[in-house]
Amino acid sequence: MQKTVLGTLKVAVPVALGIWLVLHFYRQLDTDQRTALFEAFGRASLPWLMLSNLLGWLSHVSRGWRWRYLLRHLGHKPGFWPCYHAVMGGYFMNMLLPRAGEASRAAMLYRAEGVPFEKGFGTILAERAVDMVMLLGIAGLTLLLQAEKLDLFRTRIAAFRAQQDPSTEVGGLGWWLLGLVVIGALAAAYLVFTRPALRARLMDGVRGFVEGVRSILRTPDKGPYLFHTVLIWALYVAMFWVGFMALPETRHVPAAGVMAGFIAGSVGIVLVQGGIGAYPAFVALIVSVYMPDGDGGTIRPEALAMGWLLWVAQTIMIIALGGLSLLLVARKRSTP
Repeated sequence: MQKTVLGTLKVAVPVALGIWLVLHFYRQLDTDQRTALFEAFGRASLPWLMLSNLLGWLSHVSRGWRWRYLLRHLGHKPGFWPCYHAVMGGYFMNMLLPRAGEASRAAMLYRAEGVPFEKGFGTILAERAVDMVMLLGIAGLTLLLQAEKLDLFRTRIAAFRAQQDPSTEVGGLGWWLLGLVVIGALAAAYLVFTRPALRARLMDGVRGFVEGVRSILRTPDKGPYLFHTVLIWALYVAMFWVGFMALPETRHVPAAGVMAGFIAGSVGIVLVQGGIGAYPAFVALIVSVYMPDGDGGTIRPEALAMGWLLWVAQTIMIIALGGLSLLLVARKRSTP
C-alpha cells in the first residue's frame, strides 16, 4: 500500500505541476499575445527543427558509445547497438515514470549482454555525476555572460511576481511541494531501514556507483571518454541553439540568451517529469529578456512558442526512437 501511494505521488505531483504551469503561463498572455503564440507555431521552420533533433539524436548515439568505455574497464564488452538501445529505451521509460530510465537502461543491458545490473546501474549513476559537473560548468560560463543582465533579471522577476494572483502564488505551491518531498523522503528512509531487502538493494546500488566512479578514474580510455563527454554536451547546446533558427523572432537572440535559456530549460526538466510545462515556461521567461522590441510583458509569445517547439520536437524523437529501441530489444529477446 505504501509503495503504491509513493509511486502514485511520484508521478502525479510532477505531472500536476507541469499542467499547472501550462495553464498558469498561458493565462499570463492577453488576447493579442495568444494570437501571436499560435501564429508563431504556424511560421516555424520544420527543416531547422529536424536538424535540431538530428543533433539531439547524435548526442544519444555518443552517450551509448561512451558507456562502453566504462563497462569495458569492468570486464564487459557489450556491442554498440545494445548500449544505444538501452540508452534510448531508458529515455523513453523516464518519460513515463520518474527515474525509471536509469534502472530500465541497466536492466535492458543485462538482458541483452549479461552485464550485471548493479554494475550497469553504477556506471549510469557515475555518468550522472559527470553530467552534473558539465551542467554546472556550463551554468558558470553562462553566469559570466550575464553580468550586464543581472539587474534586468531582478526587475523582470519582480514584475512577474507582482502580476501573480495571490490565490495562485507560486510560493504557496512551492511550500506544498517541499512538504511532499520531505514526507516522501521520510517514508523512503523508513522503508529502507525497516526492510532488509530494500537496504541490501540500496547498498548494491551504492557499491555499483563507487565502482562506476572508479571506472571513470581508472579507465585506460580517459581520452575518448572525455571527448564523448564534451561532444555530448556540445551537441545538447547545438540542438538548443539550432532550434532558435526555426522562428524569425528568435534567430537573433545572442549567445548569452541562448545559454541562459538552455540552463533554464535544463532546470525545468529536472523539476518536472519530462519537462512538461516547466521547460517551455522557463525557457520563455529567460529568453524574453534578450528579445528586442518587447511590449513590456514578462513573456514574449514567440519565446514561449520556441520553448514549446523545442520540447515537442525532443519529446516526439524520444517517443519514436525510444519506443523503437524497446521494440527491437523485445523482438531480439523473443527470437530463439
